Formats: sequence, C-alpha cells, structure tokens
Amino acid sequence: MSDFDVHLLVVDDDERIRTLLQKFLIRNGFLVTAARDAQHARRILTGLDFDMIILDVMMPGEDGLSLCRSLRETKTTPILLLTARGETDARIEGFEAGADDYLPKPFEPKELLLRINAVLRRMPETPAEDSMPKILHLGDIRYDLERGEMWQGQDIVRLTGTEMLLMKIFSAQPGNPISRAKLVEELGRDRGQAQERAVDVQITRLRRKIESDPKQPRYLQTVRGAGYMLAPD
Repeated sequence: MSDFDVHLLVVDDDERIRTLLQKFLIRNGFLVTAARDAQHARRILTGLDFDMIILDVMMPGEDGLSLCRSLRETKTTPILLLTARGETDARIEGFEAGADDYLPKPFEPKELLLRINAVLRRMPETPAEDSMPKILHLGDIRYDLERGEMWQGQDIVRLTGTEMLLMKIFSAQPGNPISRAKLVEELGRDRGQAQERAVDVQITRLRRKIESDPKQPRYLQTVRGAGYMLAPD
C-alpha cells in the first residue's frame, strides 16, 4: 500500500493546527480528512473507513481519550494520540484507552510522519488468497495465524492494531517466554521503563479478550523473570 492509498482522519479542535497538519500530510502523499471535534469525527466515521486516525486528546466536549475508548468497541483502525500532556501517566492512560501510539505536543512534523509510517508498517496484512489456516486454540477462543483473526464461536473478537501485532509475535513462538524489552522492540517503540509499562497495559487489555479470568491467566501467562508467554491448548 503506497502513501497515496492511505486515508488519514485528523481530529483537532484547533483550526490552525488542523489545517497545518492536513496540508503537511497531503504534501507527503496521504489522503486526509479533517474533523473539528469528536462529534464531527463520529459523523464522518459513519460513512468512511480510514487507515489511521490522528486524534487530539484535549478537546472541548467529548475529549480524545473518550472517543478513542468508544471507537475501540467497534473499530481496529490504528489511532495516534496528540496531546500537550507528555507525562508517563498520560501516555499510559492513552494506551489504556486503546491508542497505538502517542505523540506529545509540541512536536516536529517529521516525527509525526515517521510515527505514522511506523504504525502503518506494523499493521498485519490480510492475505489476498484463502489457504488452509493454522489455528491456535485458547479455550473457546480460536486464533487464525494466517489471517491474524480471533474468533469466539461465530463472532469475531475485535483486536486493536497493537493487540493484533502482539498476537502475531506470541503465536510465532507459542510456549516460549518473550521479555518485555523484546516486545517493546518488536512493537517498534523506544526502549525504556515507561514503554515496558505500556506493554503491560496492552497485555492486560489482550487478556480481557482471551481469558475467562484475566486475573488468573491461563493462556497469556506471566513467566517470572522472563516475560510473557502464549500457552495455547
């Protein structure tokens, strides 16, 4: 998929920033739609699908975190949060809301471009042709390795882009523990304790979707001193 095929939704209440972002991203080859607030974004999203959403956190009315949480109930579209709050706790809050990446303001436009491309590169691609699927069974959950899809009975389990990537990483090495530092590296994030905490948040979210009792995980286990391990049936 080339940049010219990538459609971005930019949501920011600041008209100047919104316009500058839209012009910058269009100059760099993206299709860009802009929304002035969460309500406007919701109306746009009822009729259009996007490859990525760039979402300001601090907005009047419904804020970006609330919109992000709401979108995660029905959409797996990658979400990058923009906010003036750069503290670790604020970043953790963003990842807990379902964001795939987080960029504090002010930022260099080039860094935003690099982060957009990094997130898009991490998104798993669905194979064009059907093939005999490889399936991992996690209780009543089925994970299709070929398609990167998770099912519970006849219902698909919606995963965020980061959760999809985590399942791809774990399913490639079932039964083998993977360290938090390695997961940070595989997710394309900067090294550091804050990012390892962010991985813990993503693991907690993923467990809620695959474990009957997330507090006593059977399938996505914590291996003391070694990291996390996927243990399918």
